[in-house]
Amino acid sequence: MIQGCTSDAGKSYLTAGFCRLYANRGLSVAPFKAQNMSNNAGVTPEGGEMGRAQLLQAQAARVTPDVRMNPVLLKPEADTRSQVVLLGEARRDLSEVPWLERKKYLWESVKTSLHALKSDHDLVIMEGAGSPAEVNLKAGDIVNMRVAKEVDAAVLLTSDIDRGGSFAHLLGTWHCFDENERALLIGFLLNKFRGDPALLGNAMDWLEARTNIPTLGIIPMLRLPLPEEDAFSLTPQSQQADKPRIAIVMTPYISNFDEFDALLHEDEITVQFVKEPAELTGADAVILAGSKQVAHDLEYLKTSGFAAKLHNLAERGVFILGICGGLQMLGRTVADPHGVEGAALVQGLGLLELKTKMAQQKTTRQTETRLVPSGLKVSGYEIHHGQTVAGSGVQSYLEDNLGFISGNVAGVYVHGLFDNASYRAQVLKQLGVSAQSGDWQVQVDASLDVLAGHLETHCNMDAIDKALFG
Repeated sequence: MIQGCTSDAGKSYLTAGFCRLYANRGLSVAPFKAQNMSNNAGVTPEGGEMGRAQLLQAQAARVTPDVRMNPVLLKPEADTRSQVVLLGEARRDLSEVPWLERKKYLWESVKTSLHALKSDHDLVIMEGAGSPAEVNLKAGDIVNMRVAKEVDAAVLLTSDIDRGGSFAHLLGTWHCFDENERALLIGFLLNKFRGDPALLGNAMDWLEARTNIPTLGIIPMLRLPLPEEDAFSLTPQSQQADKPRIAIVMTPYISNFDEFDALLHEDEITVQFVKEPAELTGADAVILAGSKQVAHDLEYLKTSGFAAKLHNLAERGVFILGICGGLQMLGRTVADPHGVEGAALVQGLGLLELKTKMAQQKTTRQTETRLVPSGLKVSGYEIHHGQTVAGSGVQSYLEDNLGFISGNVAGVYVHGLFDNASYRAQVLKQLGVSAQSGDWQVQVDASLDVLAGHLETHCNMDAIDKALFG
């Protein structure tokens, strides 16, 4: 199990790396994260919803994604409310249960999933959440040391040394562990290291003298086209005046923004997540991403000035693309008769003649369709309650009622289109440049092999192997 002293310590990244490392050795490996909180989600081949990080880790392990790898997914809908997805299915009843009371409803699913994966595979590599040192949350823990204790997992504790304070983080976290939790800890990892290792001096010996736990890895910073954690895709790019710019509007409840990673690694464009309407000035294309709260994000666009700016850009012929919730916001109305998101009826931006109605049942599936009229085949995934019908002046953009277009404004229900090299090339051609990258998943897979080799080189794998296999 990979635990972290803090959020963004690199747990997801390291878990993926170790999954690929052991898969490359010929072991049957499965990732596991008992509970994930993220609005970046994807869909398994069976149509179950799970966190994108665990989908990446399944790819790293070279196994088919399975909702048991992420039995509980929490998708924030407000500061104090999240949608609960249990074993791939949205459970509105559980969303109403207070957070501290959910443990008794969720823990059995966590245990059953974990033990089933353990039976089906040679090795399960688990990821914690946040920090196991949150003593105020320990009573409701279903994702950190309670999970490790359930299967007597060998635990590696990592810190982000780039932030500073790593040795204090590691020592302090160790002090927050109970004795039976300390017994599972096999080593510390110093992640995201930059500089000369000699600068660390004898700090690792100092730490071991106080904890009797060795440091088993000093892992240099490695920039790869992989999402390290949920915030990876929001890393700002430096704007270059000579390159076309795609602006992605940062609404309060933006979701699935990891689907733009392929765009972020295209050298001939600049991709910018924007928080102010003025930042749209000069944009060559604008994207409205998915949303976990369409009504709330629509109100934000209207009151912040984004709506007026988007209308101005549309009139000037700038390409505007809405994805899923973004599609719904571009339309005329969004009706919610079942209270899925709360508001009964909201007015959209009116840039597309579309009417959306929220259904009680969520659509979650992997999808293959074609662009109209080019016939270009594309694949992706759907996660939406909305059912949309088009009015006059709107043509099909994707087959099967999955995408609509009117002039330079388009909306689609399919996430992950930019992972398709052909679609990415078509959009960039509209901006006057050529796509430089090929198939995105091929790049991701190659990067996972690089990461596995990086960990093999910079971790004490003899000690880790001994702790795992004796």
